[in-house]
Amino acid sequence: MYELKSFDRLRLGETVSVRKTITEADGALYIAATGDFGPVHVDESYAETTRFGRRLAPGILVAGICTSVLSAELAGTLGVSIEDRFWFTGPVFYDDTLDFKVWIAQMNPRTRSVVWQASATNERGQQVLKVEATLKFPRQRPPVEAAP
Repeated sequence: MYELKSFDRLRLGETVSVRKTITEADGALYIAATGDFGPVHVDESYAETTRFGRRLAPGILVAGICTSVLSAELAGTLGVSIEDRFWFTGPVFYDDTLDFKVWIAQMNPRTRSVVWQASATNERGQQVLKVEATLKFPRQRPPVEAAP
């Protein structure tokens, strides 16, 4: 369940970890929704000719899991993403099980912004993704008093 967490409820260093297997269904849904029909994702014959030797799951699909963990488990849904940086440090194949770690790396009370970072590691212990991104939170409005 998504939560409306305010900036003031977040804590520097807070961390959430999640494990997920990246399935063919995950890839098919992502590809259908985005139109990302890159042959390395959908064409086994083509993928066999690449340095990876088989099809890859789309990298942005994997990165999107980090943002989902951030919203659902860590920072809630009030913050708005203003900058996202992804480093795809290794291949993700269908049926890989990934361990995602997402944490709050910096907080700026003046701007009400949070820098969060994440990493994903496959079952072989290889890092496949690094993330650094910034969320900006709205100011809390004082409650409106009812007229007498």
